[in-house]
Amino acid sequence: MSNDEVTKAVIPAAGLGTRFLPATKATPKEMLPVVDTPAIQLVVEEAAAAGLHDVLMVTGRSKRPLEDHFDRAAELEAALEAKGDTEKLALVRKSTELAAVHYVRQGEPRGLGHAVLCAASHVGDNPFAVLLGDDLIDPRDPLLTTMIDVRRTHGGSVVALMEMPREQIHMYGCAAVQLVPGSVDVVRITDLVEKPSADEAPSNYAVIGRYVLDPAVFSVLETTAPGRGGEIQLTDALRSLAHDIDPSDGGGVMGVVFRGRRYDTGDRLSYLQAVVQLACEREDLGPDLVAWLKTFVATL
Repeated sequence: MSNDEVTKAVIPAAGLGTRFLPATKATPKEMLPVVDTPAIQLVVEEAAAAGLHDVLMVTGRSKRPLEDHFDRAAELEAALEAKGDTEKLALVRKSTELAAVHYVRQGEPRGLGHAVLCAASHVGDNPFAVLLGDDLIDPRDPLLTTMIDVRRTHGGSVVALMEMPREQIHMYGCAAVQLVPGSVDVVRITDLVEKPSADEAPSNYAVIGRYVLDPAVFSVLETTAPGRGGEIQLTDALRSLAHDIDPSDGGGVMGVVFRGRRYDTGDRLSYLQAVVQLACEREDLGPDLVAWLKTFVATL
C-alpha cells in the first residue's frame, strides 16, 4: 500500500573501506568510532530524530558487526546491570532502541544506484530517505527534517546541496539549479553531473549524502546503464527524474542548500578532523583536549 509520508530510511553500507586499511580489514568502516560512538550509529540517530524508525542497511560480506551493534548484548547488559553501572548500560542499550533495523546484502559492488535499487522490495511504493555514512550532519542542524518538508510541499525527490569551492567540485555530483521564488535555500534542479571537472561543472552546488527519493527512482534505476567507474550511478537516475518535471508521476528533483555543520569521514584526514572537532565540543572531553591541543600545536 502506498503512503506519501516518509517513514523509512536506507543506509548503504556495503563498501570495502579501502581508504582506511588496515583498520578495515576485519572491521567495517562504518564501525570506526567518532570519539566513542560508531559512525553508523550517528547516522541511525539522525534518521530516528527525523521520525524515520524503519531503517534498512544495504550491506555486504564481513558486515556482521553492524548487525551485532544494533542487536541486544544480553551478557554485556547483565554484567553492567550486576555492577550497577546504569550509565554504561544506557549507552549499550541506546543503539538497540533507536529504530527497527533491517538488512539486505548488495552481493556485488555495482555502485550507489544499485545499492539503492536493492532496497526496492523493502521500501515498496513509498518515498524514502537515503543517508550516506561518510557525511555526518550535526543534530543541531536538522537537514533531513527540512528535506522531508520540501518533499511534502513540492513532491518528487529532494537532494541535499552544499556550496563548494570550484577546485573541489570534481569529488561530488554537481547540480544545475533554478531558484524557487520566495525561498533562499530551496532550489529546483534542472541537471546533474557526476564528478565534473571544474571547467565543466554547471555550478558550485555539490550533492552531499542525504536524499529523499520518490519511489519512481526504482524504475529509472532498473534501466540506468553503468556510468562513471562502470557503476550504476544514483546521480544518473536523478538526472533523468530532474528532466521529468511532473511531480505527479514521481518526476522533478528539488534541492535544499545546507549551510549547517557537516563532518566528512570519507578519508583519513577529514575523519581525524571530524573526531577532533566533535571531541572539542563535548563537555566531558573538550576543555582538557583543547588545552592540550594548544600546547601541542605550539611545539610544532
